Amino acid sequence: MDDLAGAAIAVLATADAAAKAALARQAAAAWRAGALAMPLAVTPPDRPARPVRPALCRPGDMPRRKGGGNAEKRIALLHALAHIELNAIDLAWDMVARFGATDMPRAFLDDWVRVGDEEGLHFSLLQARLGDLGAAYGDLPAHDGLWQAATETAHDLLARLAIVPLVLEARGLDVTPATVASLRRGGDDASADILGIIYRDEIGHVAIGKRWFDHVANARGLEPRAVWQDLVRTHFKGRLKPPFNTEARDAAGFSAAFYGPLAEITY
Repeated sequence: MDDLAGAAIAVLATADAAAKAALARQAAAAWRAGALAMPLAVTPPDRPARPVRPALCRPGDMPRRKGGGNAEKRIALLHALAHIELNAIDLAWDMVARFGATDMPRAFLDDWVRVGDEEGLHFSLLQARLGDLGAAYGDLPAHDGLWQAATETAHDLLARLAIVPLVLEARGLDVTPATVASLRRGGDDASADILGIIYRDEIGHVAIGKRWFDHVANARGLEPRAVWQDLVRTHFKGRLKPPFNTEARDAAGFSAAFYGPLAEITY
């Protein structure tokens, strides 16, 4: 871990989930302290290391959960969120490793190291909360579709920025407030508080994605809104599903002029 790219590769190569989250936070602290050099050009692994558990399924093959009490449903929710956050750690550090040695400004590295740090915190908080409820990450199966966005956009920084922060993380802004409200109605303020932290941070992550998307698009002489819509049509297999949390998206600088015209269109 002499340079930032080496630190990013180390995070990606760590299989144990708790160790991955801890190393993400340690690498971020080392970068902020000036203990890591600017990144050298590296080729990240096609897939990050993963723990033996949970069992990974294709999204369409995930078992359907029927019945179960409130505790089981809460554990299933927190487990799914922990899986998302574990993938988010790798997505952030892959951004650093894959694109950090380009001609991007240092501020780009600072921003994505921050994202990687915060995703590590989010996973650790969710993992601890699962433990409070007598469960652990890995107890339930999880779907293996989250890394698809990284594979699909590994060739191009602009495509990566278009899809990961501005489609996937932006979707989190849409659904999290209702989840927080549901948890509070059920008396689970501890879990709701964790999701409140994640929600706050993810507004910042979408803002980071939008800022650097605009930067790269403008540097290439492209109009940001038009090229974002083209990249979504090309690289996102799904739909942009309303309702949108326009307040949070606006706070991140991501206006409806970008995503509104693509709503409910399947690619």
